[in-house]
Amino acid sequence: MADAVDPKAKNKLVIAISSRALFDLDESHQIFKQQGVEAYAQHQEENEDVVLPPGVGFSLVKKLLTLNTKKNPIDVILLSRNSADTGLRIFNSIEHYGLNISRAAFTRGESTHSLVGAFEADLFLSSNYQDVQKALESGFAAASIVGASSKGAHETQLRIAFDGDAVIFSDESEKIFQEKGIDAFEENERASANVELKAGPFKCFLKSLHKIQSAFPVENNPIRTALVTARSAPSHKRVIHTMREWGIRIDESFFLGGLDKGVFLKEFSADIFFDDQHSHCESASQYVPTGHVPNGISNS
Repeated sequence: MADAVDPKAKNKLVIAISSRALFDLDESHQIFKQQGVEAYAQHQEENEDVVLPPGVGFSLVKKLLTLNTKKNPIDVILLSRNSADTGLRIFNSIEHYGLNISRAAFTRGESTHSLVGAFEADLFLSSNYQDVQKALESGFAAASIVGASSKGAHETQLRIAFDGDAVIFSDESEKIFQEKGIDAFEENERASANVELKAGPFKCFLKSLHKIQSAFPVENNPIRTALVTARSAPSHKRVIHTMREWGIRIDESFFLGGLDKGVFLKEFSADIFFDDQHSHCESASQYVPTGHVPNGISNS
C-alpha cells in the first residue's frame, strides 16, 4: 500500500471528484443504465447547454475554491468515466457556476482510481464504490457519495464533519469493539488513554484543512470542522490526546455514545460528513451530504 500524500511535501490541497459527485446526474445515469451508452451519449449531446444541478460534493468544492490563494493553493480535479465528448455538458456546467476547475481526465468507462495518485490528490470523492475502495487500498482518503446536495449548509463557512475510528484514526479500537464487545473496548481505551491512535485514511486530509484554517484568525474562520463519533467517556480521552500529538485542532466534538448522528450533523450544518459505517451514513444522509468510507472491519 502506498503512503497517503503528505500535504507538507507538495504544499497544495488537491481534491479529485467525479462528475456524478460534483453534479446531479441521476437522470442521465438512469438513461445509461436502462438504454445504454449510445442513448446516454445522445442525451448528453442534446442537452449540452442545459446546466446540471449541484450534486452531493458541489458545496464542498465551491467553498474550497473560494479559499484558493497563492499562500494556500487548492486544486480541484475532475475525474470522469465520461468521454471528453459526453463530458462537454459537465464542463459547460462548471463554467456556468464559475468554478475554477481546469484539470480533468475522461476515461470513457474505465476506472479512475489509478489517476488519484497521478494527480497527488488528498481526497477522492466518487459515486463509484469500486473506484473508492481501490483508492483507499492505495492509501488515499476516499469516499463514496450518498444522499442529496447540501440544502441546510452554512451560507459561507465551509463545514466538514468526520467520524473517528476507521476514518481519521485506524480501526484498531473498532476491531476490539466488534470482536469482544463494549466492555473490552472501554477497558482497552481506558488503559491506552495516553497512547496515540494510529492514523486512518483521512488524517492527511484533515491536516491539510487544519493548515488552511491556521492561516486565518480563529474568530470568523472560513473553515469549521467537527468530530462526530459513537465514542463516549471514558474513550474520549484517547481521541483528545491523539489530536494533541498530531497538532490538529477540531472545532467541535460530539461524543454521542451510540446516539443517532443525523440530527447533530443537521445542527452543525455540515457541507459533508465522512463515516465508515453504512448505518451512520444512512442516518446522516437524510440531513447532510455524506461520504461513505468503505474502510476497516465494518466493511470487511
